Amino acid sequence: MFLSIPSSSSSFLLFICLFLFSILTEPLCSSAQLLPNSSSSGHTRQSHHNHRQLSVDYYSKSCPDIERLVGAVTSQQFKLTPVSAPATINLFFHDCFVEGCDGSILVASTGGSKAEKEAEQNRELREEGFEIVKKAKELVESKCPGVVSCADILAVAARDFVHLAGGPYYQVKKGRWDGKISMASRVGNNLPFANSTIDQLIKLFASKGLTLEDMVALSGAHTIGYAHCNHFVTRLYKPDPNMDPKLMYALRMYCPSYGGTNAVVPFDAATPFLFDNAYYGNLQKKMGLLASDQALFLDPRTKPLVEAMAKDKQKFFQAFASAMERMSLVRVKRGRKHGEKRKDCSMHA
Repeated sequence: MFLSIPSSSSSFLLFICLFLFSILTEPLCSSAQLLPNSSSSGHTRQSHHNHRQLSVDYYSKSCPDIERLVGAVTSQQFKLTPVSAPATINLFFHDCFVEGCDGSILVASTGGSKAEKEAEQNRELREEGFEIVKKAKELVESKCPGVVSCADILAVAARDFVHLAGGPYYQVKKGRWDGKISMASRVGNNLPFANSTIDQLIKLFASKGLTLEDMVALSGAHTIGYAHCNHFVTRLYKPDPNMDPKLMYALRMYCPSYGGTNAVVPFDAATPFLFDNAYYGNLQKKMGLLASDQALFLDPRTKPLVEAMAKDKQKFFQAFASAMERMSLVRVKRGRKHGEKRKDCSMHA
């Protein structure tokens, strides 16, 4: 979920999808970020107090058309560039897990100070996600100047794309302020790795106040989008007994052991832009791309949840919507002491 999708030609991606689809649907086959660390207890208490001040109708008087305005941008961009969906959802995850859901990922570096987005772990974030927020912010500012935060726009846009891609619609609480701090040095281990263990992921999620079910549900965002070869190439050449051999051999065509790590492969080759529960079915077939994804089916603590969500799409949708709402409240900022309202999301106020 916390992996982005690099630029590449549409014809190349289509070829990959068609080829892998034939592997995924082959009758002989055996039976797609990642998750980010830590907030102090002080931050947790402050955030709990702050998110109680958020509400679905926060802008009912100051900017009543915010959902329609953001929706006009997201719906248009989804038709033009479907990759905007996983790009924006991924951007939202990366934002929330570092400084909290405060739009700090959107800030550009200035002078000698490297912003959060420049951290090594964030360099694969696609530009489409940033562009969506920029366009939506410009439209909202034209109607409601100085009112709506970039953090709220990102939260609403991420929800829109989940729904536009076929996933659940859920209400987004609003009232976040934008963060005053955006530093690459603060990213550290807050963003997980493709080979994170279940123990590491559980610890990470618990530090955000998120449950085991939240973790498994949010991982389901890998039902859309793509992964870079470098995040799973070591699984192809060791090889990994927990990856389906047919999938492994197919992936070797696109992910050489040396070089070529910028290539991409869809998490779910059958429906790469459809938000469904196919991700969990793939894990049952040993077709998870990332070791951290496949581990969800191997660990007895998470396997029952994978099986339940693979069997029941509505159960997955309900769990995902609930998890997204809880994640969207992580370390939110409120008031001028802790936050700001940016006119340009890439620049501090």
